[in-house]
Amino acid sequence: MATALYRLGRFAFRRRGLVVLVVAALLALLAAGSAAIAKPTNDTFTIPGTQSQQAMDLLSTRMPEAGASGASANVVFMAAPGTTLTMPTAQRTITATLGRLRALPHVLAVTDPFTTGPVSPDRTTAMATVRYAVASTDLTDADRAALLATAPTSNEVHVAFRGDAVTAKPNVGGREGIGVLVAALVLFLTFGSAIAAGVPLLTALIGVGIGILGIRIASGIVTINSTTPTLAIMVGLAVGIDYALFITSRYRHELFEGRTPEEAAGRALGTAGSAVVFAGSTVVIALAALSVAGIPFLTTMGIAAAATVAVAVIVANTLLPAILGFLGPRVLARKGRGARDTEHDNGSAPLGERWARFVTRHRWAFVVGIIAVISLSAAPARDLQLALPSDATASVGSTQRIAYDAIARAFGPGVNGPLLVAMDLRGTKDATAAATSVATQLAHLPGVAHVTPPTLNRAGDMAILTVIPTTGPTDAATETLVQAIRGDAAPLRSTTGAQVAVTGQTAIQIDVSQKLHDALLPYLAVIIGIAFLLLMLVFRSLLVPLKAVLGFLLSVGAAFGAVVAVFQWGNLGGLFGIDTPSPIVSFLPIFLIGSLFGLAMDYEVFLVTRMREEHVHGASAPESIAVGFRHGARVVTAAAVIMVSVFGAFMTGGDPIIRSIGFGLAFGVFVDAFIVRMTLVPAVMSLLGDRAWWYPRWMDRITPDVDVEGARLARHLAAEPAPQH
Repeated sequence: MATALYRLGRFAFRRRGLVVLVVAALLALLAAGSAAIAKPTNDTFTIPGTQSQQAMDLLSTRMPEAGASGASANVVFMAAPGTTLTMPTAQRTITATLGRLRALPHVLAVTDPFTTGPVSPDRTTAMATVRYAVASTDLTDADRAALLATAPTSNEVHVAFRGDAVTAKPNVGGREGIGVLVAALVLFLTFGSAIAAGVPLLTALIGVGIGILGIRIASGIVTINSTTPTLAIMVGLAVGIDYALFITSRYRHELFEGRTPEEAAGRALGTAGSAVVFAGSTVVIALAALSVAGIPFLTTMGIAAAATVAVAVIVANTLLPAILGFLGPRVLARKGRGARDTEHDNGSAPLGERWARFVTRHRWAFVVGIIAVISLSAAPARDLQLALPSDATASVGSTQRIAYDAIARAFGPGVNGPLLVAMDLRGTKDATAAATSVATQLAHLPGVAHVTPPTLNRAGDMAILTVIPTTGPTDAATETLVQAIRGDAAPLRSTTGAQVAVTGQTAIQIDVSQKLHDALLPYLAVIIGIAFLLLMLVFRSLLVPLKAVLGFLLSVGAAFGAVVAVFQWGNLGGLFGIDTPSPIVSFLPIFLIGSLFGLAMDYEVFLVTRMREEHVHGASAPESIAVGFRHGARVVTAAAVIMVSVFGAFMTGGDPIIRSIGFGLAFGVFVDAFIVRMTLVPAVMSLLGDRAWWYPRWMDRITPDVDVEGARLARHLAAEPAPQH
């Protein structure tokens, strides 16, 4: 691989005009395709194989008039202090508001709280329900604005809204700019050259642009949810900058060694470029493997992010050497042009090397101390609770949060999370009697506050009713009630002939969380197994890959613990803008595992490949560790700071999903890069000594040598020395 990339680097350098022209044409083509076929993102998702999805599909087919798949909103009327909603002026205000609601586009039905309820006993709070004939994803911003505009201006009646018809798609644009600015500063400090700092930023932005345009085109073919482009930008921008940083740094090193610019580009791709290909492959595999969860929206998120990372790898190995061809030696700081790398010749060891030697001298203290600290940080993860976001986590003062809290106070927390029970009545003798019997039996279950009378479809072979729990939608007791109703399905069928299934938003959330929870361990096993095999091929070792995956598990545990402590427990919540602790969004753990795995392998490869290179050339174990850090610590530190900055920038927005993902990735990368890879790895490698590179001879004979560190390339080039300045 190293030799092929060496040739690719020299080709792209020589034919730089052609490469840039091809990339420009590709961007133009993708932009035209995006404009022609892209569709809006769609947050409607399915969860195949779950009872809630099966029931929803059945209702859509046989009882479409129920609007089970359509958007809905709760409109909460609250009387001013000292008044009630039964006063004549308040009644007129509510009646007028209901009329405006019924006149809205796409509205299927609006309930009158004084006819169908609910109204609080003290007559100060009432709730109407608005049902739409279309899904929430089909509502425009104008539709949502029209809904909110129905609120009366009366001082006697205050109105708040909640539900999926109210919640707009998160606006996540612009936050990546913060990370880019920090990355520019870090790159400038690392390279000492504005030109060199601009190269990784330019190629990363082009790579992300290609990825996002590709996602937009894919939206015309498959359903893409609103979070997918954001995650693709988040991951693609971080790895795109990092990959270009590694290759540019090696290019500068080769120039300092006296290579011609073309030869330096070839050698940079043959060494750092090989590591980029391998590291990028691990990220792509980890993200694409999210499909094991069997949830379509998560599969598209993983594949979209993986495709963006793949584009970043390709851009780094093609467009980057072409741009370097235009710049030549100008990527060096002005004082460094024509001189050797003074960092290595000024008589003092670089900080990274000094740190590695310090750690290896005190290796036992660092190993024990790091494991203890990370274990303490990971402890909160034992309390991990998963759920989809709801209005309970909306910002304090928002209309959704005001409505949610008012409903919980006036009618009980379960009204915010009703369960929809669908009944297939085709096997019953008396459909009405069977449905009524089911309602009666469900009303006696523990945890049930209220059961509405059943409603039959026009054909009389299908019915629905609503079960109001005594607990909120994210409470464990509500999940217990859902399982209890499902557990009673067989007895209910034997006594009434009705086939019962539980669905609705609350049940869907429970099913999604359970499915993702069940997929965590299989997914973790898949990517750890793949990582071990790939690292074994790269390092020709068994202990180094084992150390790498164990370090990854420490990083993931620390990230999970921090996310639970901040977002679920509320510790330091004010610092991170968390005003209401809540369960962790269901897909965050599995996405965090996939993303952190790939990024952790990046740092492992970039640090340890140089150690192996020195070991192969005869260096002792302590010396190979020191030399590996001499060449890799500075660039890995810069890369980690950039990644933490890019991910941390997404914590500044209001959307809780993006904020929690940004925090988890930023914290996880910080722990993995600075605590695990930069500290624990040299300590453990020092303890292992030469045993770290033990590899059975029979395995060495049967496994291919991928030559990531470019040893074969170095031997080939040594036979034909490159021209010098």
